[in-house]
Amino acid sequence: MPAPIRLRELIRTIRTARTQAEEREMIQKECAAIRSSFREEDNTYRCRNVAKLLYMHMLGYPAHFGQLECLKLIASQKFTDKRIGYLGAMLLLDERQDVHLLMTNCIKNDLNHSTQYVQGLALCTLGCMGSSEMCRDLAGEVEKLLKTSNSYLRKKAALCAVHVIRKVPELMEMFLPATKNLLNEKNHGVLHTSVVLLTEMCERSPDMLAHFRKNEKLVPQLVRILKNLIMSGYSPEHDVSGISDPFLQVRILRLLRILGRNDDDSSEAMNDILAQVATNTETSKNVGNAILYETVLTIMDIKSESGLRVLAINILGRFLLNNDKNIRYVALTSLLKTVQTDHNAVQRHRSTIVDCLKDLDVSIKRRAMELSFALVNGNNIRGMMKELLYFLDSCEPEFKADCASGIFLAAEKYAPSKRWHIDTIMRVLTTAGSYVRDDAVPNLIQLITNSVEMHAYTVQRLYKAILGDYSQQPLVQVAAWCIGEYGDLLVSGQCEEEEPIQVTEDEVLDILESVLISNMSTSVTRGYALTAIMKLSTRFTCTVNRIKKVVSIYGSSIDVELQQRAVEYNALFKKYDHMRSALLERMPVMEKVTTNGPTEIVQTNGETEPAPLETKPPPSGPQPTSQANDLLDLLGGNDITPVIPTAPTSKPASAGGELLDLLGDINLTGAPSAAPAPASVPQISQPPFLLDGLSSQPLFNDIATGIPSITAYSKNGLKIEFTFERSNTNPSVTVITIQASNSTELDMTDFVFQAAVPKTFQLQLLSPSSSIVPAFNTGTITQVIKVLNPQKQQLRMRIKLTYNHKGSAMQDLAEVNNFPPQSWQ
Repeated sequence: MPAPIRLRELIRTIRTARTQAEEREMIQKECAAIRSSFREEDNTYRCRNVAKLLYMHMLGYPAHFGQLECLKLIASQKFTDKRIGYLGAMLLLDERQDVHLLMTNCIKNDLNHSTQYVQGLALCTLGCMGSSEMCRDLAGEVEKLLKTSNSYLRKKAALCAVHVIRKVPELMEMFLPATKNLLNEKNHGVLHTSVVLLTEMCERSPDMLAHFRKNEKLVPQLVRILKNLIMSGYSPEHDVSGISDPFLQVRILRLLRILGRNDDDSSEAMNDILAQVATNTETSKNVGNAILYETVLTIMDIKSESGLRVLAINILGRFLLNNDKNIRYVALTSLLKTVQTDHNAVQRHRSTIVDCLKDLDVSIKRRAMELSFALVNGNNIRGMMKELLYFLDSCEPEFKADCASGIFLAAEKYAPSKRWHIDTIMRVLTTAGSYVRDDAVPNLIQLITNSVEMHAYTVQRLYKAILGDYSQQPLVQVAAWCIGEYGDLLVSGQCEEEEPIQVTEDEVLDILESVLISNMSTSVTRGYALTAIMKLSTRFTCTVNRIKKVVSIYGSSIDVELQQRAVEYNALFKKYDHMRSALLERMPVMEKVTTNGPTEIVQTNGETEPAPLETKPPPSGPQPTSQANDLLDLLGGNDITPVIPTAPTSKPASAGGELLDLLGDINLTGAPSAAPAPASVPQISQPPFLLDGLSSQPLFNDIATGIPSITAYSKNGLKIEFTFERSNTNPSVTVITIQASNSTELDMTDFVFQAAVPKTFQLQLLSPSSSIVPAFNTGTITQVIKVLNPQKQQLRMRIKLTYNHKGSAMQDLAEVNNFPPQSWQ
């Protein structure tokens, strides 16, 4: 058989191919020749054929049929064969293939070889693709080579030990004695690999980290090496752009960062050397910037002095002026991480950070925007908002939503005045209205509603903002709401903050009708506009007939939502005109349901849950907390699950307040005899109570299915009746509707109903329909109780009633044990 072509000739031939198909044909032809040579056990050219096969593998062609030939080359006594064999094993084999186990014995023999270069090949291969089984078998040989005096072998053995530790962490202690003298080595290669090994051991084992901190005194050794690197003169072997061995410096700084984290003594020992590195490193080259960046990360991660931290932030500030985009991005990212702990130091670079908003690179823009919002406070709110609004005006569409949300949050937190706050939000809606998030509209409406003195100014500004431009839908929605709510102020020209404009009722209606028929208006916007027109029927006097016509037209709209609104408004005009003014009266001041502050959120094991909402007491009744405590004191026993009382409906209902957790293990403040429910209380796997209604079937069975009602209390003219329903989606849930009636000649006011059940149940009280029980049985108060009874036990309940009657406060307790079996079985 003729001698196969050399590797160089194969490369030259393949490079002459003009098309991919021609190259594939050449490769297939050569692979066929190599297979034939392998079948004939041609030892002479095996090394050459495997080398060609590795080149084809690098080009992306299959070369798996050469795996066993690599093992044969490894077993050869010739160094050239071993070199190609080990290279092939690293490229073609991995631990997922059982073939690699066949080479364990060869590697063991070569680790004990008399030639250091053969030992080096074996160490490289084991460190590259050794499996956990191979690492266990060969760890002893690696540890022996780690103690040798040969620098060439020690550096390779250190890297191989890193791979062994990653694969088999329990072998870490085997290498501990060998690490004692590694840092005394003069050879930089050994020092570098030793630091890598020590870093791996410290990261993987807290015990090793503590050992190196206390027993080995590792920090002083690293400080000494780093100081020698900084102070040493020119060394051609290690010099990179005028800096002595920057790779080793970076590795040492990373290891110092691990050792100094959360450790005062270690941090104190490295403060001086970190200051020297920060001040003596040349910044004109990228190499110096890399070392400075690692120094900054180390300073920020350890317990460093405040002056050193300021120095680190100033280094990042210099990075922001660098022409390299990557360095600027790294600086912004690092400043964003440190702004919470060193806010004042970062504030000094505010102007440079704001300049980065004008950068052409979108990644730098985003980081600069995030950092700018983190720097906003009460002192710089006006200047920062001016810059961020300018950025919002000119930035790419993908930034507008995040930028608008950030401005909303910052303005809400730091607004110097209500007028400035409203102006800022309106500027955002005018600039990027189509990009704001869904909650922007209700939040701004709430802000406007609560700023009573700004109503005339706001409605005038919004009216002028939407004249002839309906492209920003959130702005149009807010404007429509405000015009409907405060249209009378707009027409009367009562604005004192700026020069009032003269607007007639017809002009206002023209604008709203234009919104209704505009092609740019969404269904939601049209709904806002129609409702605004309807509200104006009670605020305007001369255009009521025109409003009736507009409303009647949309009674046959193809938009179902709009049609429903129009039909209901028509009914108001025709059947319930006497109620129209009361139904459409001005909205009261809204209470904010949730805030961004920490008061509403309780952190529990990394999860956020809504904190129990406090309930306001009736105007003249006793405090709810004391009521609940009295109730629990009288109930007695450890089997009672306390329930938070629900406030009367005179208080605006808090969204989500009725969907609190089932209150089964909440311990009311100061209740001495009520034990909290233990951890064994059954948990609900599906969404509790009201969320059960998301299924297509009816939420509750009809009352007429046979559960009789009961009289739970009848005394002093007050009668409490319970009616029952069972949930279709969760049979363990019983819904009890209480009806309180009053047969006396005077109303019962400030009525509060409370209840408690044994700990095997879970109970939720929803808000009552009123706090006043009318006299002469002319009306009732209704309130819903939801009881979860997963164990289907007989239901028992104790109730407490508090109310004012005939000028005196009344209070009574009762026990209800006569629940019908159908309500709990």
